[in-house]
Amino acid sequence: MPLYSPAANLLAARTILITGAGDGIGRAAALSFAAHGASVILLGRTATKLEKVYDEIERRGFKRPAILSIDLALATPAQFDQAAQTIGQEFGVLDGLLHNAAETGTLTPVELYRPDMWQRVLQVNLNAAWMLTRACLPLMRKSADASIVFTTSDAGRKGRAYWGAYGVSGFALEGLMQTVADEIAVEGRIRANSLNPGAVRTALRARLYPGEDPQTLPTPEAIMPAYLFLLGSDSRGLNGQRFNAGDYMQK
Repeated sequence: MPLYSPAANLLAARTILITGAGDGIGRAAALSFAAHGASVILLGRTATKLEKVYDEIERRGFKRPAILSIDLALATPAQFDQAAQTIGQEFGVLDGLLHNAAETGTLTPVELYRPDMWQRVLQVNLNAAWMLTRACLPLMRKSADASIVFTTSDAGRKGRAYWGAYGVSGFALEGLMQTVADEIAVEGRIRANSLNPGAVRTALRARLYPGEDPQTLPTPEAIMPAYLFLLGSDSRGLNGQRFNAGDYMQK
């Protein structure tokens, strides 16, 4: 895959919603999208984290963002419907939706996995993504060129022992992406794809791999070209495909 160099104004006049925007890859995506001209909507559970990203975007002189403080583990369809209504009132349209928030759960054999943890991981990683997509599709149909990106992982593309609900939710997200992509294909204005960020220097990665040296991993900022490509108009016409962020990085 050729390296990708986004235009400075790639996302000008685009409104993009990012889940898990308070830190890690979500924070980097929010700052990168804003730097390329987008109006970003920061969705997450912890308001203080979202406010810090909001303030940083404003300090850099980018378009003023918006905040949606929602706990995906507890959110209901009605809450997502209300969030979409609020976005519609504020922005009128939604051009991009990045599903980035994730619950890792525990690295445990399936037979020993706690049922409450299993349900929580599936709720955050899969059910919330479906409910939010469902609520936002009418807004995205108002865009001339809209993109949905589902963040997945290696564990969601090949089954691995002990990855439990996290791996299963990744497989399910790939299926949700393909289903949505097939349903919207005839419309032509919306596309849906999945993106595997790979090993990245984040707090989530550190929890899963405590013995790993984080300095050997790329930063969230380093993998942003893949996110910019998929959320911008340069990926128009690509639908129902699986991408890897590492293919777009400087080696």
